[in-house]
Amino acid sequence: MELKVIKTPEEWRAQLTPLEYRVLRESGTEAPFTGEYTDTTATGIYRCRACGAELFRSENKFASHCGWPSFYTAAAADRVRLLEDRSLPMHPRTEVRCASCDSHLGHVFTGEGYDTPTDERWCINSVSLDFEPA
Repeated sequence: MELKVIKTPEEWRAQLTPLEYRVLRESGTEAPFTGEYTDTTATGIYRCRACGAELFRSENKFASHCGWPSFYTAAAADRVRLLEDRSLPMHPRTEVRCASCDSHLGHVFTGEGYDTPTDERWCINSVSLDFEPA
């Protein structure tokens, strides 16, 4: 995969707030129920906060009540990278990263029983996103 946006850590730090940098560049997680898009129901597009790439659409967002914005799919498969995440012992997960700039977005979980077409919950940090209303 060839990244479209490449910056040094210093360039990212100059562009992003400390929380954005911790989540997007260091694979951190914002606290649950604190993100600005957790309960957003407006129609529009969710873009990568770091590079502006279109990642998710409001029609694929659903109320999971987990504390973070939840989607059941990305806008397109080529917009994201999915990586195995074994950072939590005994709890392997699938990490979601922006395909354009390699920023950490969140994780995708399957088989949790949500009534979605994919049986997936893409649990994404609000701080990783910018919302563009329709």
